[in-house]
Amino acid sequence: MGIDIGSVDLVCQLGTTRSIATLLQRVGRAEHKRGGLPKGRIFPLSRDELVECAALLRCARRGELDGLSIPEKPLDVLAQQIVAAASTEDWDENEFLELVRSTWPYRNLAREEFDDVVKMLSEGFSTKRGRRAALIHHDAVNHRIRGRRGARLTALTSGGAIPDNADYRVVLEPSETFVGTVNEDFAVESLAGDIFQLGNASWRILRINSGVVRVEDAKGQPPGIPFWLGEAPARTSEVSRAVSDLRVEIEKLLIDGQNPAERLAQEMQLPADAAEQIGEYFADTYRSLGAIPSQQILVMERFFDESGGMQLVLHAPFGSRINRAWGLALRKRFCRSFNFELQAAATDDAIVISLGTQHSFPLEEVFRYLNSKTVRDLLVQALLDAPMFTIRWRWNATRSLAVPRFRGGAKVAAPLQRMDSENLLAAVFPDQLACLEHIIGDREIPDHPLVKQTIDDCLTEAMDIDGLEEVLHKIERGHIRCIARDLPEPSPFASEILNARPYAFLDNAPLEERRTQAVYTRRASERNGNDGLGILDATGIDKVRREAWPVATNADELHDALMLLAVMTRDEVLRTVHHEDNGAGAEHLLDKLVADKRAAQLRVDDKKFWVCAERLPMLKTIYPGADLDPQLSAPESAQKQNWERSNAIREGLRGRMEVSGPVTAARLQDILSLSSSEIEAGLLGLESEGFVLRGKFQPGTTEQEWCDRRLLARIHRLTIDRLRAEIQPVPVQDFYRFLFVWQRVDVDHRVEGPDGLQSVLEQLDGCELPLAAWESAVLAARVADYDPEWLDRLCSSGRVGWGRLSVPQNPNARTIAPLRSSPIALYQRENIQDWLLLSRANSAMEFSVANQAVIDALQSGGALFFTELLRRTDKSVLPSQVEEALSQLAALGVVTSDSFDGLRALLVPSDKRPTFGRNIGKRRRKTNLASIEFAGRWSLLRTQIASQPSGNGAESSERDTAAAKFAGVLLRRYGVVFRRLLERESFPITWYELGRIYRRWEARGEIRGGYFVGGISGEQFALPEAIGLLRSIRKAAPKGQLITLSAADPLNLQGILTPGPRIAALTVNRILFRDGSPIAALEAGEIRKLADAGVWDLETERALRVGKLRPSLRPYYK
Repeated sequence: MGIDIGSVDLVCQLGTTRSIATLLQRVGRAEHKRGGLPKGRIFPLSRDELVECAALLRCARRGELDGLSIPEKPLDVLAQQIVAAASTEDWDENEFLELVRSTWPYRNLAREEFDDVVKMLSEGFSTKRGRRAALIHHDAVNHRIRGRRGARLTALTSGGAIPDNADYRVVLEPSETFVGTVNEDFAVESLAGDIFQLGNASWRILRINSGVVRVEDAKGQPPGIPFWLGEAPARTSEVSRAVSDLRVEIEKLLIDGQNPAERLAQEMQLPADAAEQIGEYFADTYRSLGAIPSQQILVMERFFDESGGMQLVLHAPFGSRINRAWGLALRKRFCRSFNFELQAAATDDAIVISLGTQHSFPLEEVFRYLNSKTVRDLLVQALLDAPMFTIRWRWNATRSLAVPRFRGGAKVAAPLQRMDSENLLAAVFPDQLACLEHIIGDREIPDHPLVKQTIDDCLTEAMDIDGLEEVLHKIERGHIRCIARDLPEPSPFASEILNARPYAFLDNAPLEERRTQAVYTRRASERNGNDGLGILDATGIDKVRREAWPVATNADELHDALMLLAVMTRDEVLRTVHHEDNGAGAEHLLDKLVADKRAAQLRVDDKKFWVCAERLPMLKTIYPGADLDPQLSAPESAQKQNWERSNAIREGLRGRMEVSGPVTAARLQDILSLSSSEIEAGLLGLESEGFVLRGKFQPGTTEQEWCDRRLLARIHRLTIDRLRAEIQPVPVQDFYRFLFVWQRVDVDHRVEGPDGLQSVLEQLDGCELPLAAWESAVLAARVADYDPEWLDRLCSSGRVGWGRLSVPQNPNARTIAPLRSSPIALYQRENIQDWLLLSRANSAMEFSVANQAVIDALQSGGALFFTELLRRTDKSVLPSQVEEALSQLAALGVVTSDSFDGLRALLVPSDKRPTFGRNIGKRRRKTNLASIEFAGRWSLLRTQIASQPSGNGAESSERDTAAAKFAGVLLRRYGVVFRRLLERESFPITWYELGRIYRRWEARGEIRGGYFVGGISGEQFALPEAIGLLRSIRKAAPKGQLITLSAADPLNLQGILTPGPRIAALTVNRILFRDGSPIAALEAGEIRKLADAGVWDLETERALRVGKLRPSLRPYYK
């Protein structure tokens, strides 16, 4: 941003800058004036960028800067300077060399290198069109150099060290105003009439000339977005080191069981949500890989993709310059080892190589594929085929003036410059463009200044060969810990490299053809990667073994099994033959094969094998002293092949591995009666062919196992399919069925007794419902034979309390809503302070004289029995007025009492209540109605009615604690939670707050995240036990069960989970469900069908209309 832009208030940086200096320079542009305070906001575009930006901020706060790297003796620039100097005057070459050496970049310039450049400039290049680019005269006798004709003009018009990027100029017609530039590829692929955006305006293309795109104003029409192709800037080594240090620190916190988010927010002053994301990202990765990759710990992971191939990801946060070099060298090594060109990509933090089905090798050996002493030569051969070489060759050719940028007073078009530089390369380095069929071994690098400079630029600018050699040297000396992990699916850290953009590719395959597109990734928190491949599904392994093993129903099929396995024990034959009487069936088929002279028994020491005639030559090579019973001859076609023992053992193992699944070498040795060395040699031979893979595949195994690659891929697919099926969403209908069981509404799952009631109240902790609905509809629907005395006992014991928690919408209205319809919550007393903190009490309430008198008495006297309350109130306030005041204050959420009995008494109309002061026992016997006297002590629900939130840090921490407690209660209430369920809750808490809590719990493995209920958008979280119940409900067939709920029930989610209008949450309204689907509602005495109710008979209507109410509750709720 130049100063011509004017004043900048705030810099918004999208993505990472990859260097400290760039960040400071860009943010420093804001308030760029005396006394100004620069301000900037960084918006990372991925989780890896978030980590990198955090490291950048810490570097900036510490006052760190990037190191400057000055190019060492660039020969192309030297050529340009020689031409420019020689075109102005004659020079003694020795004096000019000393002048050049006096500058820092050329302090180590060798005389031979200087002479080579002078020779190149004086002799030019021999092409089929003659000699060209000879720009100076060299007097070798007198050691003088002088410019040729035209050298000065070439130096003036084509000089400069900044290379041409071949962008097209965008020019507005008819004013010829320069608008900007676009990438050459974009310009070539565009057509006249296309509209694209450049700057803050849209432009319509009129025509495209050589190097110029002519446009007109599109007047705000919807534009397309132009693209630019090229190399992405690499992250500096200082930032890479900072990222690595941050990873190491977070790993230590995870090992110690601490929450990284808190430390990041405190020490680095990151926003809380950013710190949470980093903490969860690293926690997921640590669970998956068992370590956090850094510059001290390298982790390599391998996993199958959907095509049956494998992806190899090396996590190495050294920056893209080192990783690009490492990836190219590894790709070249794989090419030479397996004779296949592989797709590869490299970013600042990782390298990915896409393997085919024929690649099989021990993963840990990849760390030793490259050697610090030979990697430079290998990388030189690899980079010759990379686009970076041809690009830098063109840059060096133009900088050295071998390819002029201007000719005949006009600029040479970019395509012509490319052609000229390619012709020049063909003359200097023909092997680089030659057909590879005519090249044997490595291509010989010519001793030419421009070729050497181009290779050096690739090795030191585009890549960092010195850094790579240092890393490999540390690996060889054991200073860097290397971890190899075979996984059934990619780790979270692999997501960035698997979705890398084209600038990270190390080969020419386009984005749509990348094999990484075939990788399936689940939610990172669904993983448990601490056991490597041991987390493969044991059921899947057993299933693949059963399916792979041959099945024989006749003699020919048993013969095929003998051909495949080469040798079979009697137990294996019995396992193969499919017959009701297995033993008799097997004997019959074997007798038939023996009679036909197609099979016989082979006796090896004390073991007996069944073999077929076609395999005899191979088996006699493996078991030279074995006996046949009966004697058997091999067919003539089989006798023609001569077997070596090692090849015979390898082929014998091949067939067995095709049907065995994961198996140890010791097990094969025991079955085949061969030595361990022979078994190992045969398996290694199969591994080199890519036929088998080794690892620890079965859960709990400690020995190394071997498995056929095809079978292992099937096991991986079964594992992934099982995990996918586990999180397959259920329809809303099944979710309702789940909720009926989860909340004990289903008749077969109702609870009993006071303990059962307590468990229900724990689920409904803090849930506000109309008072009249609690006992008559909600508790009675969940507790078998509900007795109101159980609730009184829980309240009197101090375990449960009641009260209104939410703030009335209009607390100062002239009329107060009846207590019967007021929202009242039953809560666990230990949670009351948290619920009050979340409810935001209204401090502007105004009370009547009687109400205020009761409040004053409770504030001064604390918790009071009703009789004590009468004595403390003004004598002018009658007992009936105190009762009415308590009823109104309870409806407003101001007071509560020890027992629910007193609240129940306030539901009785005042004209039917027992007269206060009569003999209690006598009254109870006559009326059997609760009295206000049995409420126990009355107290203020909120101790400070006029308190206001202070907004300080302590209160914020308390609110976070309360929000976490509510998040847990919500999970216990519904089992599965998502945003829409908050519409049923009274607390003013956002899903943003809850989502952060749930994601943190998910990262710790306490809950599961996924997509559990179909048709519900957004994040979903569930308790592990709820997922198991949800699956069992989905598998259970519907039984036509009818369930009726009050519309005031918490499970009235009509209009929230299901389409259609909502049903007013009134106690008298009712909803009828059949197998989890709401089919009808009773509103204001009228039945409304909600869906196709199927058979609607008298029993169905009765289930909707008629409800049961215990006789003891009828005086209060009827």
